[in-house]
Amino acid sequence: MTGGGPASWLGANFWSRTGGPLMWRSYDPDVIRAELAVLKDHGLTMTRSFFYWPDFMPSPYEIDENLTARFADFLDRHAEQGLATVPTFIVGHMSGENWDPGWRNGRHLYEDVWMVGRQAWFAAEMTRRYAGHPAVAGWLVSNEMPIYGGSATDHETVAAWARIIRDAVRAAGGRQPFSLGDGAWGIEVTGVDNGFRLADISEISDFLGPHTYPVGDDPIRQRYAAALACELAGTFGKPVIMEEFGVSSDFASDANAATYYRHVLHGTLLAGATGWIAWNNADFALPGNDPYRHHAFEQNFGLTDAHGRPKPTLGEMRSFARTLEAIDHTRTSRADTDTALIVSSYLDTQYPFTSPDGHQAVAKSLQQGYVAARLADLPPKLTRETTGIEDGARLYLAPSVKQFLAPTAARLEELASSGGATVYVSYCAGDVPWHRGPSYGSMNELFGIRHQLDVGVGDRIEDDTVRLTFTRDFGGLARGSTLEFKAAGSEHGRAYLPLTPTTAEVIATDAHGRPALLRRQAGRGWLILCSYPLEYMAALTPRVNPDATVTLYGALATHAGVRRPIAVDDPRVACDVLVHADGSRFAVLASHADENLTVKPALPPDERLADLDDELTVDTVTLGPFGIKIVKILAG
Repeated sequence: MTGGGPASWLGANFWSRTGGPLMWRSYDPDVIRAELAVLKDHGLTMTRSFFYWPDFMPSPYEIDENLTARFADFLDRHAEQGLATVPTFIVGHMSGENWDPGWRNGRHLYEDVWMVGRQAWFAAEMTRRYAGHPAVAGWLVSNEMPIYGGSATDHETVAAWARIIRDAVRAAGGRQPFSLGDGAWGIEVTGVDNGFRLADISEISDFLGPHTYPVGDDPIRQRYAAALACELAGTFGKPVIMEEFGVSSDFASDANAATYYRHVLHGTLLAGATGWIAWNNADFALPGNDPYRHHAFEQNFGLTDAHGRPKPTLGEMRSFARTLEAIDHTRTSRADTDTALIVSSYLDTQYPFTSPDGHQAVAKSLQQGYVAARLADLPPKLTRETTGIEDGARLYLAPSVKQFLAPTAARLEELASSGGATVYVSYCAGDVPWHRGPSYGSMNELFGIRHQLDVGVGDRIEDDTVRLTFTRDFGGLARGSTLEFKAAGSEHGRAYLPLTPTTAEVIATDAHGRPALLRRQAGRGWLILCSYPLEYMAALTPRVNPDATVTLYGALATHAGVRRPIAVDDPRVACDVLVHADGSRFAVLASHADENLTVKPALPPDERLADLDDELTVDTVTLGPFGIKIVKILAG
């Protein structure tokens, strides 16, 4: 909230093309005015700005007043355009280099009391100067502080550092929204513990801000990486701003960069993000200036080129701005969902005598499960095992699980027996040799089987393709239907679970006639076990999506009685729904195909689709290559 209403942040991280991080030394108001005008003309509402710390604070007790005057002018230029900005204090790290003030002398940024005090003093001084300016929309402590200050072994020290600076900002009159600018790269999102834990940060901050620059081998996973980061950050109860995303023109063609922007913007909207700040506003022609001298690709992340001319990515931002206006996005929210994706406690917690490397397999399987659920038109709500798996879903997905907390088995039983849910778990032996094999606590009783594992020996998947053949009708799939999955994984993870059913019934067998998918009824619900690590295998397979897991998830949803407000019978198209406060509903269709597609969405019988502009009824929706379209859902 800002100014008594919901904030509408659609903007760019800002360095002027005249100087990059050194822009304050060669500040040119006319260039700034022109750069901001281009952003404003394309529907952007704000920027994120940066105090280059070595220049603004040349000694421990000194502020450069010439530069603060230039920043005041920078704020005035924003106000002229009707734009706002979020200043960032400790910079610090930027674009491939760390920039120390000369007086730091290697002192620790989190642990040295004097050094923490100097940072808090600087933040307070900047806040006192600008807190009353109408162009200031919020405050950020740093830019990717885990890179500049390093990872911390003690997350409580990081939390104390952040709280001290937050308190200094508040004491200096900064009432605008506050966050850290750390990138949300901690263990709860990535599985890697850098000391910046969202559980701590969410208690200090008014919003959380993921920074995502994914590198992978599957285009669809790439497009959903930012959405999953927002979903994971959103489990901590604070608004999520997509604080940094983008791509250098050195790394992607204009067309592919535009496609990436389109999907990141809409995908994170559907994942609950309430603001978007692209990296960055402009390209630079500064080959002799660090960091661009040694990180040349960093010159070309801009929404405009080095002459201020718009690039296709800025066109995507303008189109998204029009969409946000058309749906009145500050008053929309995600539709309720019957599907939940269980986030393993072994992603967000480092338990004693467990391998840190195992977290990476958890993160990869979770991402693949999320992508498959999205492509099956089952937008999932994420629920964390650590804080207790939430009630209310009809279908729970636990993709490629090596280990549960011991109480979780009883919780899954309860969700099925008392809640009437279908709980799906796919087995995984784990990606590392440490305690190879499953740790479920009571796997045999939970799933109605008796496993046949040997001591420390994996049961390798020898087939290149895993084929599951259904032995009975299930979730709309007829008996005899076959699903195929590419086998992949490490010497530890590429393994199936040998088992004998006891109280469970076999739904599907593998190519060797072994039970591969089983279900056990528990009260009003069902517990379903897959003996193959389907999501883990797909996560390690290049260009795999959409794979047969989408079909399997669709069958699980039908079996569970999941209500899908809209669906398309093409796994290359994902559908979701946004709901306006006045009851209006909007369907969002996203194509991952490189060709034109015309699809006929399935709706409840008493509903129809209409064009967003004139509300003329439409039976089909045509999507261009990698296109996204929003239509209205009308009753009657």
